Amino acid sequence: MNTQALTPILDKIKAYDHIILFRHRRPDGDCLGASKGLQRILRLSFPGKVIDLPESDTSDYLAFLGPDDPALPDEAYQNALGIVVDTGDAERISNPKYALCRELIKIDHHPDRDAYADLSWVEEHSASCCEMIAAFYTHFQHELRMDQEAAALLYTGIVTDSGRFRYPEVNGDTLRYAAALLDAGVDTQRLFAQLYLRDAASLRFQAYVYEHLQLTENGVAYLQIDAQTQQRFGLSFEDASAAMIFDVHKMMLDDADYLDSIRGCLCWLAFIDAPDNTIRVRLRSRFVAINTLAERHHGGGHAFASGATVYSPDEINALIAEADALVRDYKAEHSDWL
Repeated sequence: MNTQALTPILDKIKAYDHIILFRHRRPDGDCLGASKGLQRILRLSFPGKVIDLPESDTSDYLAFLGPDDPALPDEAYQNALGIVVDTGDAERISNPKYALCRELIKIDHHPDRDAYADLSWVEEHSASCCEMIAAFYTHFQHELRMDQEAAALLYTGIVTDSGRFRYPEVNGDTLRYAAALLDAGVDTQRLFAQLYLRDAASLRFQAYVYEHLQLTENGVAYLQIDAQTQQRFGLSFEDASAAMIFDVHKMMLDDADYLDSIRGCLCWLAFIDAPDNTIRVRLRSRFVAINTLAERHHGGGHAFASGATVYSPDEINALIAEADALVRDYKAEHSDWL
């Protein structure tokens, strides 16, 4: 981890009386955990500063992490330091008023393709942005403060964005930072219940997923969940997204039940009708990098966990075909793919 980037960030934080935090649209556990966790750490460490998180874009299934702050007038941003977490591209920042801040810091673990900030700390090989915030705290723990609430927020992001420590980005540092957060008093039993327990409708929907899953010749599993299917099961768009089995962030099943345990499958796609008349795509894979595929379809993300957006059945078919070709080529070049 590039610790040389940490001191300039702390120096900037010390130089401002007002700090405003930002994150990406449709925030996941890592995004919410990083923004709220950093806010909590800074409020504890610098009680004389104003640390705001004025967000309206949130996720219902993560409401237990607590509310955000009210909206701020434009003039409040002009003398503030902005910190954007877990957001690779400026167009994904949910609050467009980030551009009004006097200076901007980017803290992220996605591919660094958009240098939108005055100061950036990017760790592409980090399993989560929350891991980076935990590292930031640890590096300056003689100056910064953390409590059980902050630890739980950061642990939420680490455990969800690492697939409960299953994704290839997980390394020894990931586990060491997670252990330190546990030592700070995280109640894992309560947290996992809040994250992973599902209601009966969601479980019935999971059965539908298994029954209607389709497989390509070369090993891509895919499924489309249209608006009618969501209505049939009484699920919101977020509920449908959460119930997709391979979105392991939100599942509480044994490893053998994940779609990524299907022998021969190296890629999994879910096409979910969204309220804005687009079709959101969840992409997951093993061994085969799919983030460039997602980028060709209005998305992006990590090598083995990405998201995209398509707008028609033709685009759905094209994405499936491209994914199938990626898997086919990978298997042809690697005899040890399992």
